[in-house]
Amino acid sequence: MKILTYIHGGHTAIGILKKDGTAVVPVNYIGCDLTDMTAVIASMTPAKLCKLEKNTELMEGIPIEEIRILAPIVNPKQDIICLGINYYAHAEEAARFHDEAFGGERPVPIYFSKRVNRAVADGGYIDGHFDIVDSLDYEAELAVIIGKDAKNVSQQDAFDYVFGYTILNDMSARNLQTAHKQWYFGKSLDDFTPIGPWIVTKNEFENPPALAIRSYVNGELRQDSNTSLMIHGIAKVIHNLSQGMTLQAGTIIAMGTPAGVGMGFDPPRFLQAGDEVICEIEGIGRLKNKIKG
Repeated sequence: MKILTYIHGGHTAIGILKKDGTAVVPVNYIGCDLTDMTAVIASMTPAKLCKLEKNTELMEGIPIEEIRILAPIVNPKQDIICLGINYYAHAEEAARFHDEAFGGERPVPIYFSKRVNRAVADGGYIDGHFDIVDSLDYEAELAVIIGKDAKNVSQQDAFDYVFGYTILNDMSARNLQTAHKQWYFGKSLDDFTPIGPWIVTKNEFENPPALAIRSYVNGELRQDSNTSLMIHGIAKVIHNLSQGMTLQAGTIIAMGTPAGVGMGFDPPRFLQAGDEVICEIEGIGRLKNKIKG
């Protein structure tokens, strides 16, 4: 089931995309009056999700061309938790670009946070901040959405706490990321977190999902991998993080990017104003954005 945030008639709402993709059924048609995605996620149970999905196909809904899709979680309540260097091939290309910042042995997951004032939607523009950025980069990532508060979760039970998945482009200013010796500022500029176009509930996938993940710049294939090639998988990450902190419902965990980012080329191929970036994950869809100067 695909669940999304959208604007229709000047109002923001949550809806379910019909299976044929032609229309969206607002959740308030089927007994849910919430308008914030995080609140909807926190309120869901497997039984409620099943009822939503069943009833959605019985209703006419709003034609897809009459709505404007927003990022599924427009204003995350907390910083996004991100994994760095979580595919072997990306670890190699990153170390070639800047060994001090990205090289070395990493036997445990690398976590960092990413501030998001407002997530950019599919079709939205990304400010390149070219007054302070000279090495703008893209990173296609699978994002895990936590469905209920998670604390002290075992690896065996980890997927019980997953609500679903979406696509996230972890935009990065490499000059800021490497200059500061930590990644927060270079990852957190305004517009640096496109997410979308929707969340696909976990029942659509196997545990763990093994999905083709790709990115394109101006139509050229840049990244081409599979989420099965992560170094540290979803269950391990949820277990690991939840031992020391509570992962609240609506938490977004970005699971890292595969090889093929701009800094991995020789010479590097960073983004410029006017470029179009598409991030694509099998079973979820495409997240397309353009860079503005």
